[in-house]
Amino acid sequence: MALSHFHPLVQEWFKSQFLKPTDVQIEGWSAITERRHTLIAAPTGSGKTLAAFLTCIDSLVRQGLTGELPDSTQVVYVSPLKALSNDIQKNLSTPLEEIAELAEIAGTPLPEIRAGVRTGDTRTSERVKMAKRPPHILITTPESLYILLTSRSGRQSLSGVQTLILDEIHAVADDKRGSHLSLSVERLCALAENPVVRIGLSATQRPIDEVGRLLVGNEFITPDGKPDCLIVNTGQARTIDLAIELPRRELGPVTSHETWDEVVNSITELAQTHRTTLVFVNTRRLVERVSHQLAARLGEEAVVAHHGSLSRTTRLAAEQKLKKGRVKVCVATASLELGIDIGVVDLVCQVGSPRSIGVLLQRIGRSGHQVEGTPKGRLFPLTRDELAECIALVRAINHGNLDTLNIPPWPVDVLAQQIVALCAQEEWTEGELFALCKKAYPYRELPREKFDDVVKVLSEGFAPSNGRRGAYLHRDGINLKLKGRRGAPLAAMTSGGAIPDNADYDVILEPDETFVGTVNEDFAIESLAGDVFLLGNNAWKVRRVENGKIRVEDAQGQPPTIPFWLGE
Repeated sequence: MALSHFHPLVQEWFKSQFLKPTDVQIEGWSAITERRHTLIAAPTGSGKTLAAFLTCIDSLVRQGLTGELPDSTQVVYVSPLKALSNDIQKNLSTPLEEIAELAEIAGTPLPEIRAGVRTGDTRTSERVKMAKRPPHILITTPESLYILLTSRSGRQSLSGVQTLILDEIHAVADDKRGSHLSLSVERLCALAENPVVRIGLSATQRPIDEVGRLLVGNEFITPDGKPDCLIVNTGQARTIDLAIELPRRELGPVTSHETWDEVVNSITELAQTHRTTLVFVNTRRLVERVSHQLAARLGEEAVVAHHGSLSRTTRLAAEQKLKKGRVKVCVATASLELGIDIGVVDLVCQVGSPRSIGVLLQRIGRSGHQVEGTPKGRLFPLTRDELAECIALVRAINHGNLDTLNIPPWPVDVLAQQIVALCAQEEWTEGELFALCKKAYPYRELPREKFDDVVKVLSEGFAPSNGRRGAYLHRDGINLKLKGRRGAPLAAMTSGGAIPDNADYDVILEPDETFVGTVNEDFAIESLAGDVFLLGNNAWKVRRVENGKIRVEDAQGQPPTIPFWLGE
């Protein structure tokens, strides 16, 4: 589809920002305009996000100009990362504002087209505003979408949805989080008054049809097993500058101090010859260690840290510094792996083995993140085993190979959560509920007896000795109907999702009560007043440990220890 099919205001804005549409955008726009389900699989930096959003923006602009823009959510964008959700809102607000300015200049003022973020970071006041006046474009995460579908106000605001965008769908496809999202998608489509067009954005995967089937669900799979959607698959077409960096000393079975120093020195030298460098490590503890050692070599102001246990404010500050080129190096975990806009990154360094072809491609793709840019990456294996893995990864990428995607079949713990959430707000017959669950692709082969077993446990409780206390559902055995008990809504809202809970302690800076981040419960309990530890590239001195909180002050340059976090 050519750009000329869009409204003149949208065309004018696009031409002011870009020379021409990419191939991905031209193919994607055609299918989305025809209201076809579409999966866009392309390398990072190929314009996937705008391929999904521009048609939606065009539709909202046309409705606004004709006075037919309703006060309801029409587009839902789901991202697996809270940071990515915040980033998308910022990147959406700019074109919406600039198109509104162009409309004002043209003498055809537009009503406000609102984009809002609803994630775990969203303040209560903003959630209340959103419930009263829903945004036209809702940006959320799989877990927050589940909560909105479970709450009464959320269900009201989502009934007018026409387009669903699932970004970075490959990041959740092969685990229970993807199964959970697939059931939420079917719930959204059942709730919506009109058919919902599904748009998936993915890195290149193998087999790509499997991602397509996950996107469209069981209802839209043809008899020969093909997903009924247009797949725009540009393949791994980009040239990648990828190499392995080895220390002078021979690698051993474990990392020696000498090897570690060499690796950090090598990264320092590379950072000094590039404008901005993104360093990926595999654990949050390593983020603190590497950022601390690089800061000692490059200067405190030249290095920032980024991981999921830092506060939202700290993470956003790090992203903004990187985007504006105010730091030389950012050290991160998977928190910066997906498509967050962090500006122009010249080099990506991976410390240790990423253990996956897809993860390595995603991380290296954060550099050269512009159309026709060349990603540049350097791998730093720390042991002999990691060297063998890194050689295999580089060989696979050079040969165009990818990880094979495996979607877990019908996880029953996720199924139980969604059944309670479905029955919390309305009554269902068992047949209708089973049919809805079977529409989700991971549940296509769910046996009826397994579904009945889950319903039995949810209606009778987990242990007979507890009586009905563990039961969440009322089951009408005569009419085969289900509805939630009194505690079902609260249980569904507070226990949803497939991300494991952790009992981390909040780190609070005194005297201004600033939330710095979180540390593991075991580390917090073992800390004493006067201890100094590193978090977010800053050293903090413990004043006291309370229930669920560590109160700290600035350590003023005292030598710190490094906190640990337990993995999932």
